[in-house]
Amino acid sequence: MKDLEKNYRNNKVALVLEGGAMRGLYTAGVLDVFMENDIKVDTIFGVSAGALFGINYKSNQIGRALRYNLKYAHDKRYMGMYSLITTGDVMNRDFCFNKLVYELDPFDIETYNNSKVEFYAVVTNVESGKAEYIEIKDGGKDLEYLRASGSMPFVSNLVEINGNKYLDGAVSDPIPFKKALDTGYEKIIVIQTRPSDYTKTKSWLPFGLVYKKYPEFVKTAKNAYINYNKTLDLIRKYENDGKIIVLRPSEKIKMRRVEKNLNKLQAIYNVGVKDCKEKLPKIKKYIYE
Repeated sequence: MKDLEKNYRNNKVALVLEGGAMRGLYTAGVLDVFMENDIKVDTIFGVSAGALFGINYKSNQIGRALRYNLKYAHDKRYMGMYSLITTGDVMNRDFCFNKLVYELDPFDIETYNNSKVEFYAVVTNVESGKAEYIEIKDGGKDLEYLRASGSMPFVSNLVEINGNKYLDGAVSDPIPFKKALDTGYEKIIVIQTRPSDYTKTKSWLPFGLVYKKYPEFVKTAKNAYINYNKTLDLIRKYENDGKIIVLRPSEKIKMRRVEKNLNKLQAIYNVGVKDCKEKLPKIKKYIYE
């Protein structure tokens, strides 16, 4: 085991987590298996739900993401139309980033902050239209960046931090694989939330009407499907060459962004657990040899 650990220390490993709203529970299932089997990585690049659920890996809280989503899926304080109408955010800020974090299902901020894993959340700067990769160093003080990463257009207020305005990181970089490549990681594991045959089509949502004050953001949003599909092509190339490990749902489960069907939430999580367990020997060999 000591030889394996030595090899691990000599090969920096990055974990890339796609967003996808409640499909992100697939990622939660994968990461719970990682934690149960002591699978270690050096750095995480998370987007939207990938960031919001992925932080539990660094705080080492197995089952937390699934637990609170099942428990509060039908609580009007959590997320949904009631929150959207009353606050302008489909994901209720006070409930999700205050009550849930500190009271109802406490996030282990101390463990998170003491972890050596670097964690980056992707946000989209609405004025520049570009992705920014924010290191979440403090699991308490930096929560606004996580909220920004998951703030979906049309159903979220702009998140203003230090004079910058942000929305969902998935608009500008939905799968930050190239960022991990450009940063120089020798080994990369990508967790996607769409099945292998998925490609994104052009969006006809009225970005230009709603966000006309932010033309660069509109341009980025309109080209998002092109950038997404290019990233998929790049991931497939590296995967086919055996240079990276990719986990993606082996079963198709139709889900809404704000899914409240508990059976579906449990099902997509279970697929993540199953897929990861099947690939576990390959993942261990990839990381440690």
